[in-house]
Amino acid sequence: MIKIYFNNIKCLCIRSRIRKIYLSALEEKSKSVEGLKDKSFEVSLRFASEEEIREINKEYRGVDRKTDVLSFPLVDFNNLEDVESELSQDNVMLGDIIICKQVAKDQAKEYGHSLTRELCFLALHGFLHLLGYDHIEKQDEVVMQSVAKKILEENNIKR
Repeated sequence: MIKIYFNNIKCLCIRSRIRKIYLSALEEKSKSVEGLKDKSFEVSLRFASEEEIREINKEYRGVDRKTDVLSFPLVDFNNLEDVESELSQDNVMLGDIIICKQVAKDQAKEYGHSLTRELCFLALHGFLHLLGYDHIEKQDEVVMQSVAKKILEENNIKR
């Protein structure tokens, strides 16, 4: 089960699709992390303005520019002790995701697909970071992209 705190995201269609892709991502991650399947998870997801996301990006990452999505994980899935400790709790707060809706709109237009598809992609991308996926190293990027593509296809979210 997952509880998503949709802060300032009103569209029920978007909420429903994101809930489904998050459940798919948890299902996928449970294949490699024992004890994940029967847990309850929480995540916070919200939109930010271009100015706000730029400020957050600067403060937390030292990068003074706007970006599409930021993730702030509370569980280190690359640290077995942290995962075991967190999974001993009834509810596991995975972290926070912030999406810049204007950047998402611009990217959807640039890539030639819907805003819904772009928002779902960014929400999933951020969520995969909360689950320990990354794209710093090329091999990790390939894995993360493969998982994202599979989940989006399973949930009929197409370009």
